[in-house]
Amino acid sequence: MGSNTFGKLFQITTFGESHGKGIGVVIDGCPSNITIDLSAIQAEVDFRRPGFSEHTTQRKEQDRLEILSGVFKGRSTGAPITLFIKNCDCDSSRYDKIKEVYRPSHANYTYLEKYGIYDHRGGGRASARETVARVAAGAIAKQIIAPVEIFAYIKQIGAIKAEDIDILSNQEQYREIRTNSQINCIDKKAEKKMLRLLKQIREEGDSVGGVIECVILSPPVGLGDPIYEKFEAMLASAMLSIPASKGFEIGDGFGVASMRGSEANDTFVVKEHQVSCLTNHSGGILGGITNGKPIIFRVAFKPTASIARLQKTVNINKEETTLDLDKKLDRHDPCVAIRAVSVIEAMAALVTADKLLYK
Repeated sequence: MGSNTFGKLFQITTFGESHGKGIGVVIDGCPSNITIDLSAIQAEVDFRRPGFSEHTTQRKEQDRLEILSGVFKGRSTGAPITLFIKNCDCDSSRYDKIKEVYRPSHANYTYLEKYGIYDHRGGGRASARETVARVAAGAIAKQIIAPVEIFAYIKQIGAIKAEDIDILSNQEQYREIRTNSQINCIDKKAEKKMLRLLKQIREEGDSVGGVIECVILSPPVGLGDPIYEKFEAMLASAMLSIPASKGFEIGDGFGVASMRGSEANDTFVVKEHQVSCLTNHSGGILGGITNGKPIIFRVAFKPTASIARLQKTVNINKEETTLDLDKKLDRHDPCVAIRAVSVIEAMAALVTADKLLYK
């Protein structure tokens, strides 16, 4: 199995399975003599950690981070940095009765067809558990790209959308709102409606999709390259590599299809002796290169595939059967987008770090 590596100069390789001994990442290309704040990395991992809310999976993982290499006296040495997190709350027995059943919208069918083998315990390598390694690596990337900041939040759950909010007006306020939110939403009115929906969905043994919006604040001009290494192309690749992601748009996204050029064009102006754009319909990128405006994008996530409802399917012997996940034992997120907020930030940081090193 290839394709476990992301990035070119700031490069990560993740390893481990959902119910294996642990999850880890090797970071290659981190510049030497960078202060590595372990507490900041742990805080990012804790932000993603399962079980923090009744609206996320109730798998209880402590997610204590270990640095195995590449850091000496709190600073990077230039050698590969290895981060490792042990798996503790694994109940693989829950999967024994369904190990030969193709779970709807899961990867076991395609994995078996491609590799001839599949780790049925929690989804193995295909599990979203893998993303904890990305978050840990992204935390180091954030330390490299400062003062560039990245802020993601829930924009939509099901059909309920949060209002458009100008977070630039008061970043600290909205970060505090997100911190106090059960679902990483910064629109309090929309959050109340979302919470009612999530409660209903969980009682019905079902799941729902969502959208995350992310802003990269204070990016320098000149990140990204034309044609195949456009900044938005790298962002799209990063975001669509996240489990359950199904859509990506930047700036006004699909909305530009219904606009005219006179509406969609970002007019150039001079502010404080610097060239800038009056609007930001393009999401901070022109010709694949950042223009200095905030980079704004959204990622859509499908409903969690594991649901506590009877589903018709087939098994590995091509026999029709019914998939029954015991509702009492179900520990899956009713909406995967909620915990993906931290993963979105991490992947955005990894892309930004890689492109900054190129620049």
